[in-house]
Amino acid sequence: MIDEKQIIDALDRRVQRRNERREFFKTASTAAVAVGAAAMLPGCFGGGGGGNNTPPPPPPPPPPPTGIGDGDILNFALNTEYLEAQFYMFAATGSGLPANLLTGVGTQGAVIGGRQVPFADPIVAQYAREIANDEVAHVVFLRQQLGGAAVAQPAIDVGGTDPNGAFSNAARSAGLVGAGQAFDPYLNDNNFLLGAFIFEDVGVTAYKGAAPLITSKVFLEAAAGILAAEAYHAGLIRTVLNRRGVAMPSLRDNTEAISTARDSLDGPTDLDQGIRPIGAASNIVPTDANGLAFSRTAGQALNILYLNRMAVDRGGFFPSGVNGQIRMSAAN
Repeated sequence: MIDEKQIIDALDRRVQRRNERREFFKTASTAAVAVGAAAMLPGCFGGGGGGNNTPPPPPPPPPPPTGIGDGDILNFALNTEYLEAQFYMFAATGSGLPANLLTGVGTQGAVIGGRQVPFADPIVAQYAREIANDEVAHVVFLRQQLGGAAVAQPAIDVGGTDPNGAFSNAARSAGLVGAGQAFDPYLNDNNFLLGAFIFEDVGVTAYKGAAPLITSKVFLEAAAGILAAEAYHAGLIRTVLNRRGVAMPSLRDNTEAISTARDSLDGPTDLDQGIRPIGAASNIVPTDANGLAFSRTAGQALNILYLNRMAVDRGGFFPSGVNGQIRMSAAN
């Protein structure tokens, strides 16, 4: 039986490891907040995560950027749902979103698409189909909520065989492939899971960062519902990767490399986490020392999706940028 001392020791080890990775919590928390505030652009949500052994009082929600309303926030979310829906639909079925779900305000773009994954594990195939169905439902739901204000799908790159494609560049930044090599998330089960890992944590943290800025209770409930679904998706992907990582430790190492790459893109803080176990405990849920998930601004999320740590309006998975008022990444 696990006694109280063992539980306390396990928690102490968990906190110690995270504190080692996040030295700024002890020595530069004030500076980090100042840097984050200075980096906010007119097109960014508020947010940011962090913590230490003593839970701090929650900060007041930042005011919405000038000229940005609830509809703009949901349209930003719709752009990310287009991306996820296309990726999972191709992986699960070999086809993308139907044409009637692509129209709207702004320039409609083509999809550099992937293909169906030849899944060896029927359970992973089931998970892919479930998440694909959810992501399509999110696109439909957000378009219904936004009505005539819904943005069109922008150009999206979810291809897998181009050495200069978005997945290859993301994997290269994490050291998963070398110069001139392609990373194909449709090649096999493990590659699919790593490709999904690139997206899922970003979506969860972006929705959490947006929540305090939504003024309509109707829109807030909608965003909360999608956030919860995305968190389930992220936990599922992390769980399967962790289970496979028992027999193949390189999978866990690859998630740590992707996590480090995301951290290098979205700012000076070290908040992101892979799935490497913490002591005797797993690390399925990436939280701070208070057990809280962290937030990203829209600008920070776009840093990762554009694969650029500078303030730009396109690149990576969105070659021509996203549609809507919120389109600039943050300057880091």
